[in-house]
Amino acid sequence: MLEAHIDPFNPVVEDWTTEAQEAEEQAKKESDFRLYVITPNMEGVFSICEATDDSNKTPETTIFVVLPEYKDNKFYKGQLKSLIATAKVIRDNGAQVFSSLESTATFLNNIS
Repeated sequence: MLEAHIDPFNPVVEDWTTEAQEAEEQAKKESDFRLYVITPNMEGVFSICEATDDSNKTPETTIFVVLPEYKDNKFYKGQLKSLIATAKVIRDNGAQVFSSLESTATFLNNIS
């Protein structure tokens, strides 16, 4: 598997506290990109809202990835259809959209 040479911040925590939220906000301020990876394992859906918002405000730094399958889980047909439509909106806003981690890593590794 191709790896991206980046220093990622993963906001997923077991207990979403004020401190966790502050850490995420600080990381957003310091990041060159905001990478949203959407998988069937996710419990909340606010990341989709954040990605759409970022694609409007800062499309040049927003990356949206939908993984139809992840760790033996799959999106239901209707969920995937909605996510594909969301990805189109995000792409039309000017952000980068991918459907695999490999293609995302290739993109990130080729940024000058």
